[in-house]
Amino acid sequence: MGTPYVISETGTYNTESDWVWDPKNGSEKAYEETCRQIESLAKFAYDHGSVFLVENYVNNVIGSVDALTRLFSDVNHPGLGLLMDPTNYFTDSNIGHVDETLNRIFHTLGDKIKIAHAKDCKPAEDLSEKHATIDAVESHTFRGAGAVELPAPGLGILNYDLYLQKLSKLHPNIPIIIEHLDEQDIPRAKKFLDDKLKAIGG
Repeated sequence: MGTPYVISETGTYNTESDWVWDPKNGSEKAYEETCRQIESLAKFAYDHGSVFLVENYVNNVIGSVDALTRLFSDVNHPGLGLLMDPTNYFTDSNIGHVDETLNRIFHTLGDKIKIAHAKDCKPAEDLSEKHATIDAVESHTFRGAGAVELPAPGLGILNYDLYLQKLSKLHPNIPIIIEHLDEQDIPRAKKFLDDKLKAIGG
């Protein structure tokens, strides 16, 4: 297709949901199997002039800063990069420490970032899997699972000033893809992001 990047999350062993944790996800066997597959994908992408980007999500096999750090160490290959979505790192244990978590992500993984996502996060009262009531496939209606909700940018507690400052300093002009919004919310979300970027000179 001529694209420089191909992106995928790493999935969950949960058979009832693509976004819910399964104890097998944390096993060494799951990590090793995922690592082998990602190494193969990275090499294939590189051989075809592309880069495979892994996108973490807290309930996937590769979900944390530590898991990504290990993955990039074990698959030390130019065909592997990171899709940066800071909201995908939050659980009930760190949703109260947004800035600290953002700083850790960038400090540890900043040089791996190739593309960025823009959505938001906030504590959720409803601990079930959350979906928007829009006419779309399930992967596009997803708005979070467990103690964290993932709305459109500007509708949560993510520190966008800090996020975009860090992002623009390391990767000026990086592609940013807005996520988790309804069609009617596109103008608001885009203006929110544009205004933030203009404010920091991005």
